[in-house]
Amino acid sequence: MLKLEGVSKTYRGSSIPAVQDIDLQVKPGEIFGFLGPNGAGKTTTIKMIVGLLQPDRGRIVINGCSITEEPVQAKAQIGYVPDNPDLYHRLTGLEYLNLIADVFRVPQEVRKERIESLLKSFELTGAINDVVQSFSHGMKQKLALTGALLHNPPLFILDEPMVGLDPRSSYLFKQMMREHCDHGNTVFFSTHVLDVAEKFCDRVGIISRGKLIACGSLDELRKESKDADESLEQIFLELTKEDVK
Repeated sequence: MLKLEGVSKTYRGSSIPAVQDIDLQVKPGEIFGFLGPNGAGKTTTIKMIVGLLQPDRGRIVINGCSITEEPVQAKAQIGYVPDNPDLYHRLTGLEYLNLIADVFRVPQEVRKERIESLLKSFELTGAINDVVQSFSHGMKQKLALTGALLHNPPLFILDEPMVGLDPRSSYLFKQMMREHCDHGNTVFFSTHVLDVAEKFCDRVGIISRGKLIACGSLDELRKESKDADESLEQIFLELTKEDVK
């Protein structure tokens, strides 16, 4: 579903790579957590996956399509929610969702059903005809998630998706992500909430100083650490301890 081969990125004016030689494969039906300290390269990696940044070298393939060679086809496979969703604030919530549905060519009869279902799940039905600029941060996050799910994307990419969600919405969202993957789709998301990653993800990758330093299920990471009882938090802190020096 998602493959990164030797992906690297160095920003102009810096001699230190933000992301260096990342090789990673995420499978259909998998919830994959992407973890790392602040500044480790998580958001840079995600922006390259979705085509907002070009890698200096390497290849990114989404459901068989190269994000650099076939950008339109690749992006059609993605539902993306950044860490700070940039919405059209002068549109109503419903106008925004219809705009997204138009972009992804979701048929009218399909979009109506999906919009109603998602709005009910996120408890946005009563506010959907209000302008987006009147929404709270949490409501904007729910609207962005709804828009990204409208076309039922094979790959759902999220940068800190739980920020701003109330406990009920967060719980429902996690259920939705599991159901999405149960149908053969994939979720790739970054988070600082390690308890969520431990309970929710099939596998995780840990990035530190631009390099992928660990990848696997919790059991696989525990085998590497030689402690069968270690939590993901303990493993993470041990692997990234150099970042705090």
